[in-house]
Amino acid sequence: MSSCNTTILLRPRPYERFSGSLLLLPLLPEPKPVKPLPAEIWSDIIAFALGLRVPVESETTAWSWSLLKISKSFHDITLPLLYASVHFTSTAGLEKFTKKLYAADQKWDSIRRIPYSTPGRWVQTVDLSSLVFEGQAQALLLDSLLTQLFPLVPFLSTFSISPSFVLSRRALSSLVHREGAVNIRSLSGLSYIPTHSPAPDDDPFVQLLRSCPNLEVLEIVGQGLDLTELEFDFTETNLPPMITFSPLALPKLRLLTLLSMHYSPLMLALLHSPLPVLRKLTVTPFEDIPYPASLVSEFITTHGADLYSLLLFTPKSWPTRLRPSPTNLLMCTPNLNHLSLEMPLPNIVLTEPHHLKILSIPRPNAEFWRVLERLFPLLPHLAVIRTRDVRWLRKGISSMAQEAGVQGEMREWKRRLDRRRIRLLDADWRQNV
Repeated sequence: MSSCNTTILLRPRPYERFSGSLLLLPLLPEPKPVKPLPAEIWSDIIAFALGLRVPVESETTAWSWSLLKISKSFHDITLPLLYASVHFTSTAGLEKFTKKLYAADQKWDSIRRIPYSTPGRWVQTVDLSSLVFEGQAQALLLDSLLTQLFPLVPFLSTFSISPSFVLSRRALSSLVHREGAVNIRSLSGLSYIPTHSPAPDDDPFVQLLRSCPNLEVLEIVGQGLDLTELEFDFTETNLPPMITFSPLALPKLRLLTLLSMHYSPLMLALLHSPLPVLRKLTVTPFEDIPYPASLVSEFITTHGADLYSLLLFTPKSWPTRLRPSPTNLLMCTPNLNHLSLEMPLPNIVLTEPHHLKILSIPRPNAEFWRVLERLFPLLPHLAVIRTRDVRWLRKGISSMAQEAGVQGEMREWKRRLDRRRIRLLDADWRQNV
């Protein structure tokens, strides 16, 4: 067929000596040429295809790199996206990546007037949360690689690591004293060992937070309570003087997680710093340790007025040491929507109506049901109770098995809560129908 721009002549009688010619006119208007998409639109399309802008994180696969071979334009658009979010499951992969960035940084010059070298300036997210601890030699190599990597990624905004690894002071210093520290938005999985100095300003993590004014998400995992510490008299513990301490400036910190930490210079610094937009707090309870040896209860009281979500959680270990929780949680958090409790479940004290909507507990028991019966009149907005360590049995299981043990307690709770129009959900937020 001829193109739309070609004139087509019909010759109905081609064998006649003087045959006529008829001009064929199109029945439809000529289609307009498609305008090329801007580079920004192609960038969004490719980022969505690579899984870089969807809620679920996904690793880049081999086909992702094949996009570089489509055309030069696709190469220029795709390459920065492939380096924007990197995920490593082995130290060898991180080592190759660091060497590539280092080699590119050595070849870079300022003639092009582009700040920083590529591909280092493309990196925004580094995820090491899937790394498995294999020994001290691997941990030392990882620490050295990160010390070298951090100065090469000035636009790094999100960094996560497995709590099995403890970053040294030199690695933290490399993260702090570099160009672009203000770009950090999220730090998670950092393992924390308190310094011997009680002054918060001497703590490397406090120095890190001073350099990250735009931090929004922070997750710190401590070492827990040592058994030898239980032999000390906590009542004689004295806090260091905080008169000369300059509060941290964290105006954007929304999510804060402090696990297995009852006291530390970092926690003391956060206690004496304003956190105006803190909305979700996750801490490990240490109610049996009095203040000031434990700062958990004081921390909740100080920063709990504007919290929407409070999660009490003790990381699983062997043997697991569960500590009691404060009983005045709801009184300290008047705007709370979601409360997640840890075992042993506390005898919550409440004197005024509260607008709590979601309550999470590890598993149901008869003793805590009596606490709930007393609280129901003061919780008129309670709509969901979730058992985060228990799942409903699959369909097809015998009725005898469904009525036994924890499942039987769950079904009994469901019958009672249905009368109050409160849903009982399992660990997967599923309702038994």
